[in-house]
Amino acid sequence: MKKNNLNLLLLLFMTCSLISCNEEFLNDPQPTDAVTSSVIFGSREGANAFVSGIMRNFRSQFTATDAAGVNSIYYARTVKGNDIIQRATWFSFDYENENREPTYRRVGFSWNYPYYMINQANNLIIGAETSELSDIDKKEIIGQGKALRAFFYFQLAMEFQHTYSYDASLPAPPIYTEVATEGNPMSTLTEMYALILEDLSYATTNLTSDRLAKSYINQNVAYGILARVYQTMGNWTGAEDAAKKAYGGGTPNSILNNNYTTGFNSIADSEWIWGSAQSLDQSNYYWGAPHAHADHSVLSYVATFFNNDFVALFSPSDIRNTFSEEYDVPETDYRNYISNKFSFNFDSDHPIIRTAEMLLVEAEAKYHNGDITGAHTLLFALQSKRDATATKSTNIGQALLDEILVERRKELYAEIGVEWFDAKRYRKGITRTGNQRLTGASSLEADDKRFFLKVPQAEIDANDNITDSVNENR
Repeated sequence: MKKNNLNLLLLLFMTCSLISCNEEFLNDPQPTDAVTSSVIFGSREGANAFVSGIMRNFRSQFTATDAAGVNSIYYARTVKGNDIIQRATWFSFDYENENREPTYRRVGFSWNYPYYMINQANNLIIGAETSELSDIDKKEIIGQGKALRAFFYFQLAMEFQHTYSYDASLPAPPIYTEVATEGNPMSTLTEMYALILEDLSYATTNLTSDRLAKSYINQNVAYGILARVYQTMGNWTGAEDAAKKAYGGGTPNSILNNNYTTGFNSIADSEWIWGSAQSLDQSNYYWGAPHAHADHSVLSYVATFFNNDFVALFSPSDIRNTFSEEYDVPETDYRNYISNKFSFNFDSDHPIIRTAEMLLVEAEAKYHNGDITGAHTLLFALQSKRDATATKSTNIGQALLDEILVERRKELYAEIGVEWFDAKRYRKGITRTGNQRLTGASSLEADDKRFFLKVPQAEIDANDNITDSVNENR
């Protein structure tokens, strides 16, 4: 029989003994296996402390510099595209589109970290369900847990299989909705997306706009996650509605602030719907991608450069044109352009969902829903806010969709892996062009298997319900 490690799924905090001082947990919240359920869920204060501990793991170093938290998942996707160039350092194997074998750290992290967070979400949900908290408190705590669980199952679905529209019957990672004592078999994309939608339906219904801080999940964040899921599934009516509810409505002119020159490192920015907050006493040090890689003005990795072809998409008057030629290299050298979009400090915050992204999701959805005028209006509202010389699009059909997708790349570069995300869900390739460090074989074809990872060998070895055959033809 296989040894059942379950990849960190066995944090049975609700059955463990009480630590000597309950105040220690409340004052220094963290995921724990040393505090009983009655302490954690005996009050809203205790439940909030447990949530705070879970959210801390968005920003801590999970196993390595390139395997830290949510930012590492996003940055690995970022460097797989054509717009960004990563020199030979952390994330370079992701850049080369070769980091997918069952024994590799990227594969293990992209599997284990989401499951660790899912387990914490399950503990939160079960603890609240069986507690004596008020009905309102229960619903809000459970709503946060279900939104969190949906978010990480969505990452697993994106990382370990073709996109939903390719074939929803394909195997997907196992599903756990309870504390597990043995490994479950692989699920299907259909089953995984059904759970994601069920969880997000609960969260959007039972959460409000209130939250402890912007690093926590509220109703707006749940709608933002849902908008991305609907994008991937091609549910454009749902995507349009969810995106607008995520940013709360209002005119683009009133909700966009143009803070592109302040380093993209502060969660206080009014355009950030959800972010991961850092602090010096809980610093992310040098695993804070993108900041620790893209900032060339401080003592960091100075590892990220930008493709000439991508830079050429920006007009000189666009505030998002943060690029400069700081190194004395030929124009064809991959080090030709750097960016000052991200300013690195040991307490640099990371954006997860921003208002501008949701505006562009809404514009994309309006295009698919046949509201071409509405798509033009939203697209121009954002473009004119970023660039005073912008002109309103007259494109229709595929040309309009392509313009929206280019605008997403220009708006969100190096934040959430937008180029990879869009190419995968639209089943398009990514061709390396311009002054890339690597071209040719490092490019991705449409529906390329390198858009997803193989199942970790450690999971196969530990789980009786998964065999080596799971990686055949992957």
